[in-house]
Amino acid sequence: MKFDGNINAPFQHLLKIADQEISLAKADLPDELRERLKRVTVVLEEFPSEEHLATGVKDDQLGLFDGPDMRDSESPLVPTITIWLGNIWEMCDADEGEFREEVRVTFFHELGHFLGLDEDDLELRGLE
Repeated sequence: MKFDGNINAPFQHLLKIADQEISLAKADLPDELRERLKRVTVVLEEFPSEEHLATGVKDDQLGLFDGPDMRDSESPLVPTITIWLGNIWEMCDADEGEFREEVRVTFFHELGHFLGLDEDDLELRGLE
C-alpha cells in the first residue's frame, strides 16, 4: 500500500482503517486474482490532487482506476487504484462503520475496472 499526501493525525487514522479494510478485501479474493493484483498499486489519498482534477476527476469522487487492465499484461504501465479517503469519510458523515464498508466497496469497484468491467457491469454487481 502506498500512502500519499500530507499525513495529519485524522488522516492517519483513516489510512489505518482503510489499510485494514483493503487487506481484508484482498484476503477474500481467489488466489489467482490476489496474484494478479500484485502488479496493481493502491494509493490512498485524502482528496483528489489538482493534477487529478485537471484530468476530469470530480472533487467528490471516491476512487479511480488508471492504467492497463488485467487483460493487457504486455503494457509497461503500472495499473493503479487511487482511493480518496477524505471524500469517503465526508460521504459517510464521519461514521466509521459506514466508512469501512465504503472503502471496501470502492476498492472492489476499482478492482472491477482492473478486471475489465465497465460501470454497467459494476452496477449489476452492486458496486456502484
